[in-house]
Amino acid sequence: MDHKSLHDAALEYHEKPVPGKFKIVITKPAETAGDLTLAYSPGVAEPVLEIAKNPNDAYRYTGKGNSVAIISNGTAILGLGNLGPLASKPVMEGKALLFNRFAHINAIDIEVKNKTVDEFITTVECIADTFGGINLEDIKAPECFEIERELIKRCNVPVFHDDQHGTAIVSCAGILNAVQLQGKKLEDCKVVCVGAGAAGVACSDLLIAAGADKSKFFMVDRHGVIRSDRAQYNNGEKPRFVNDAGPKTLSEACAGADILLGVSGPGLITEADLMSLAPKAVVFACSNPDPEVEPELVARVRPDIIMGTGRSDYPNQINNVLCFPFLFRGTLDVRATCINQEMKLAAMNAIRLLAQEPVPEEVVKAAQVDYKLEFGPKYVIPKPMDPRLLPQVSRAVAQAAVDSGVAQIPMPENYMA
Repeated sequence: MDHKSLHDAALEYHEKPVPGKFKIVITKPAETAGDLTLAYSPGVAEPVLEIAKNPNDAYRYTGKGNSVAIISNGTAILGLGNLGPLASKPVMEGKALLFNRFAHINAIDIEVKNKTVDEFITTVECIADTFGGINLEDIKAPECFEIERELIKRCNVPVFHDDQHGTAIVSCAGILNAVQLQGKKLEDCKVVCVGAGAAGVACSDLLIAAGADKSKFFMVDRHGVIRSDRAQYNNGEKPRFVNDAGPKTLSEACAGADILLGVSGPGLITEADLMSLAPKAVVFACSNPDPEVEPELVARVRPDIIMGTGRSDYPNQINNVLCFPFLFRGTLDVRATCINQEMKLAAMNAIRLLAQEPVPEEVVKAAQVDYKLEFGPKYVIPKPMDPRLLPQVSRAVAQAAVDSGVAQIPMPENYMA
């Protein structure tokens, strides 16, 4: 679809037949005077009094336990930049649609106009108890790190910045599968991450947690490799990724690298960089819509490379919808107090292993691709429309929450069976 056609179709989709992408519907009868007596005054006083005595009863008598707030200040909207909170509303409504469509979660978008980081944090803190969880979205780095950390401390419900951790979970799952197909082990690989923003930091953290050797891990920002001899640029989260083991530039870091992860901007990886990578390398170029290197170039000059992108029109799309609906589903269903590293790794492994299973015919038809969907170089990550994501990822996350001691209730009997 050309840009003009996409522009027209997207605007019509969002405007008609009614503006926006979701609506709120009632779940109880409200047809008679008796119904209204129970729904509002005087009947509503009864659950109010119960919740006042025991706040956890909010999960029994309200929709709190199946609700997520998607909150943004619009400072990093997709690849479009800081366009403000109101401009972010279509994206946040889209996330609400995905939560509902894929995991049957009631999600609502909230756009916050704030002057300072602390003002944003305080606003979210003050409304957090209304919901079962908070999904932060499209907040620029480095503020997003401080915001998430502080809200995790202050809020009584799980807080999750999807641009960080959703991207990390899905990309890590795909990278581990690609490395396996290339006959390598993650702990033996030289890894280069191009980008030191929200996604770059979270992806790097999770890859290291999954087994990547930190001594062979090189993070690159616009000034080059994160090293101790360039301290003036080592702010925020960067110092913990310092590596002085040789390379100073992106091109130098690429030499002999087994894994090249791009979460930065278009066109940063050159043909020379590609040629210098190790045999049977893995390249995930996730800048969207224009990746760090064009897949056509990779296929032409380095056909031994397994590649992923952030785009739906190429194989191996790194798409956060593979993660966040199901991660929150499992989190909510055991009332986890947070989303910890164990839960993130559990989600990652569930996604990774699902890609190794035979693909149902219904998924093949829905994917509409011209290549065979089976575990291999063009299929290292599941497709978003795979119905097995809901039970398998949610169950893995819920079990990890229970096992790590952050679940407030036991796993439901025969959960997602």
